[in-house]
Amino acid sequence: MRSQKQRMILGLVACSWVLETWAVAMTENTSMHSLFDFTRADTAPQWQTVNDGVMGGVSQGEFRITEQNTLQFFGTLSLANNGGFSSVRSGAKKLGLQRGDTLVARVKGDGRDYSLNLYLNRPMIAFSYRAPVPTKKDQWVEVRVPLDQFVATSFGRVIHDAGPVNPEEINAIGFMLSDKKAGPFQLEIAWIQVERSRK
Repeated sequence: MRSQKQRMILGLVACSWVLETWAVAMTENTSMHSLFDFTRADTAPQWQTVNDGVMGGVSQGEFRITEQNTLQFFGTLSLANNGGFSSVRSGAKKLGLQRGDTLVARVKGDGRDYSLNLYLNRPMIAFSYRAPVPTKKDQWVEVRVPLDQFVATSFGRVIHDAGPVNPEEINAIGFMLSDKKAGPFQLEIAWIQVERSRK
């Protein structure tokens, strides 16, 4: 008869084996593709900031490529003049995303809640698909969001009947701060990748 301690150890070993097997299976069934990194000298011109000044606000946001080859998005959020958002986004181009894809971003923030935004090749003002990006102050985290979990928004409000995002229409990606809290902010992005199921 095994003791209770032996049974617990065997149980832990079995659980560990199951988790390792699952992790290997997930790795074998998916692949990772780089969507954006910031190691190239020509990266900066491919990105831009869009602040609430387009709506009359006075928030200030800008970005730079650091010596560590990351994108640093920083500034001050203001709620004055009905403002309250600042964003950084890639320039418009075909991203080659597919149904079933998951976006994975490595970010380091300031503890504030940002959003990961997808922009479409449609002439629609203040429209994007969004997913929350919570951050931990001064800690690198990896955020994973399947495309079907992004929510359609217009002027910050959810559009319930818009349906899921069509990956073929996505032509830009970015990060936005609109947490209704005035003050300085900083978000650092190391890279953005696509996790795709192997067929």
